[in-house]
Amino acid sequence: MTHDETTTVTAIPTRWVGPIRVSGNAVTGEISVPLATYETPLWPSVGRGAKVSRLVEGGIAVTILGERMTRSVLFTAPDAASAHTAALAIHEREAELHEAVAGTSRFAKLVEVHPEIVGNLLFVRFALQTGDASGHNMVTRAADALMDRILSWGLPVEYGSISGNYCSDKKATAVNGILGRGRSAVADILIPHEIVERVLHTSAERIVDLVVRKNLVGSTIAGALRSANAHYANMLLAFYLATGQDAANIVEGSQGITYAETRPEGLYFSCTLPHLIVGTVGNGKHLAHTQEALERLGCEAEREPGANARRLAALIAASVLCGELSLLAAQTNPGELMAAHVAFERTGTEQS
Repeated sequence: MTHDETTTVTAIPTRWVGPIRVSGNAVTGEISVPLATYETPLWPSVGRGAKVSRLVEGGIAVTILGERMTRSVLFTAPDAASAHTAALAIHEREAELHEAVAGTSRFAKLVEVHPEIVGNLLFVRFALQTGDASGHNMVTRAADALMDRILSWGLPVEYGSISGNYCSDKKATAVNGILGRGRSAVADILIPHEIVERVLHTSAERIVDLVVRKNLVGSTIAGALRSANAHYANMLLAFYLATGQDAANIVEGSQGITYAETRPEGLYFSCTLPHLIVGTVGNGKHLAHTQEALERLGCEAEREPGANARRLAALIAASVLCGELSLLAAQTNPGELMAAHVAFERTGTEQS
């Protein structure tokens, strides 16, 4: 092995923040979370959101709406009519495709086949459940078997590519939000007005106005794609690095929508994250520090396949809400954001 091929370790400052009070259909309790980042003000920011969660009964409610991993394959045909003939045959013989997937992994399960024709090109987007794995390799292995099976039928198509970009992996696209990819989560909380004023130093009205004006209108004029949030990527990257995830998946993971309302009881605040590509087994999870983090998060327990990954996705969604709420609250007050960065970057002090 040459010097250039030697594997080394890059140290990233990591701190456990919280605990965050969480409830919902994937995890319930008060749990601290690991955030690996060079942007150290992120720790006190998420910490402030975590403090709010502990002051509210039930804390942050996280609902996991679904889970699937996708791979789109590409076939070429002489013309559109031939591609359409093949697409119809694929739907008619879908039962055989379920059988082909089952032979590739005991955890892989085909849940959807979605064809799309462009000229003489036939794209077929396969969606699979992948247990506790994020599923990148699992769906690629399944796609290989699916292509072989389809090509064995003698249809008027040929191999184009094992990945046709209609998946869509590590790119900001609309299809993932529409058809689903990864774990889909919604985190929401109802914060009494008194807590908004005392802990966040603002009001429900000011936060709602900022969500509309900055996140919704500002993102629209910027041309954001199915995305209206302040900084989901910050929390996602920090959590992904700490738990051995494929960090490039923050590209699609950070596409999400923050929504808020003023209610008589207080501030309703939510973060919708339609495609969290995360897992608790697989590449990156074997490292000592990532294993330790997953164990401490309770994501290494004996559960039904997929339950640990859903728990992880729920904790990530709760962490995103904590950081998003805190940042938006700060931005309702002139000068607070910069003052906080200066103070915390110089001292490294965590906010209680």
